[in-house]
Amino acid sequence: MFRKILIANRGEIACRIIETAHRMGIATVAVHSEADALSRHVAMADEAVPIGAAPPADSYLRADRIISAARATGAQAIHPGYGFLSENPDFVDAVDRAGLTFIGPSADAIRAMGLKDAAKALMEKVGVPVVPGYHGANQDDAHLEGAAEAIGYPVLIKAVAGGGGKGMRKVTRAADFAAALASARSEARNAFGNDAVLIEKYIEQPRHIEVQVFGDGTNAVHLYERDCSLQRRHQKVIEEAPAPGMTPEMRAAMGDAAVRAATAIGYKGAGTIEFIVDGSQGLHPDRFWFMEMNTRLQVEHPVTEAVTGLDLVEWQLRVAAGEGLPLTQDQIPLNGHAFEARLYAEDVPAGFLPATGRLAHLAFPPGIRADTGVRTGDAISPFYDPMIAKVITHGPTRAVALNRLARALEETEVAGTVTNLAFLGRLARHEGFARGEVDTGLIERDLAALTEAEGPSLAVQAAAILEAAALPEGPLSGFALWAPLRRTVTLAHGGDEVTGVVLAEGPGRAHVEIAGETLEAHRDAGGWRIAGISPGRVIRAGGAIHVFAGAAGTFSFAPLDPLDRAAAAHAHSGVIEAPMPGLVKAVMVGAGDTVVAGQPLAILEAMKMEHTLAAPRDGVVAEVMVEPGTQVEPHAPLIRLEEEQAP
Repeated sequence: MFRKILIANRGEIACRIIETAHRMGIATVAVHSEADALSRHVAMADEAVPIGAAPPADSYLRADRIISAARATGAQAIHPGYGFLSENPDFVDAVDRAGLTFIGPSADAIRAMGLKDAAKALMEKVGVPVVPGYHGANQDDAHLEGAAEAIGYPVLIKAVAGGGGKGMRKVTRAADFAAALASARSEARNAFGNDAVLIEKYIEQPRHIEVQVFGDGTNAVHLYERDCSLQRRHQKVIEEAPAPGMTPEMRAAMGDAAVRAATAIGYKGAGTIEFIVDGSQGLHPDRFWFMEMNTRLQVEHPVTEAVTGLDLVEWQLRVAAGEGLPLTQDQIPLNGHAFEARLYAEDVPAGFLPATGRLAHLAFPPGIRADTGVRTGDAISPFYDPMIAKVITHGPTRAVALNRLARALEETEVAGTVTNLAFLGRLARHEGFARGEVDTGLIERDLAALTEAEGPSLAVQAAAILEAAALPEGPLSGFALWAPLRRTVTLAHGGDEVTGVVLAEGPGRAHVEIAGETLEAHRDAGGWRIAGISPGRVIRAGGAIHVFAGAAGTFSFAPLDPLDRAAAAHAHSGVIEAPMPGLVKAVMVGAGDTVVAGQPLAILEAMKMEHTLAAPRDGVVAEVMVEPGTQVEPHAPLIRLEEEQAP
């Protein structure tokens, strides 16, 4: 077994590999870009080596620097994770030449599955079913159009070297084929440097079911299937294992085909055989076809681990170190059901645009598995995939596991960036998905409902206002000068302002006047309850107030500086008012003094803090209307400047 390995990756997969390596007593070396110098995977590793600037081309894709780091630190093997260099056969060759072990398949195996057309031709030879289509070398436009006619519309044009939905076009009629072909080729050329395409029959109600395989170079087994049909633009969103509606006959047929595929190329390590399945009439052994093989560990491998109870990274390390397969096929268990949801920093209402930001707060509920590469305080970088975490749940049945996922998403707390958390929560509660009616078009069909932006309820707004008001605690907490304490609070949410008046009525009791309504509030050990209901946990972080409102999502409010607002409102009137109730601590000017904009005029103590009131403009003090020690109410005039002279 290895004594030390290097992980040629970052983020949650690097952390995941480090956890297993440490459990096995193996030392770890992390590599990192300049942007990742303080990242979680660097902190977890035993050693860390900088390899370049933030862009991947200058760091994580620099095979020479990664291999040099391994040799300099005495690492015996390199684990590629997924993405970056994980499926680059030239990198595998370079690792071999350096006398190191690549924890994964051989370069030949990767090359055999690297091009979709060659891979499908190989699969046909070994008896693995492939989607009806044209995978030949003739790329003449007329020839491809004729192939499409022979297959029968609708067809799918796919880039031979494609992935992630790039270079892919659905064509439903012959008249649209030429334009779709030109578009697919252009996209493929830009993305992969290869504009060759293949033509496949388009499956009308497709399901994406993949089989986890594992080989030791001679023998192979499968660890059952995962359903990855819940996709958007060919990107997986929620995965599960096993596939809903799977029959023993279908599982046996798919598993046998997957093992034949892995054995045909002498596969070593963890890999995934992806199949497209016609789900229009349930699952049948003659209605699945090979799509491609991923010659690496998959992002969604935790659901397979959950239902088998096995550690796939441990298997990778043991097989790479020269051991045989840890279990035979009939020894691999299958227990219960598991889900994985991919939590991303992305702006869903804006079309799922990737987002950045610094995580002011990140917390996951107990009792679930959350694979993450970030912590509170970490930044979501624009240079890398914006995944925050994978939320994984397991249960004895699909219904229980899905309920646990929905609840876990509701209780996950993220602040500091926009996320797809509410979108994931709606998916987990989707009635059709709960019934197992899954196919790759589900999200697009219901996209409007799944992405509808919810505004904060009055209870959520009231909770934020109460937090901002910072009511004191104690037996006299509801009173100021023997009168009920009132505070006016204004917060910013998005482009809107939310204003409320808090009337304290004693320890842990208050009323909030907001939007013409009065809401009763009561504070207990769990926080404020508004009209008897908890609106969600409320925290202050990153200079804002965040309300984690469960399925409704996270709502963030920025306290508006009342001094700034008062200054803006009264810049021309020349009257400086108290922006909130408080005690005048000091007055720094007198009548007749000349002042300039921004000059401190007085200090007001309020909400346990001192606030400096500044001159809104240049001018001359006409009148000082308060003295130090005066308790004032909101909007009380404090200082007046002489009127501005007309030019």
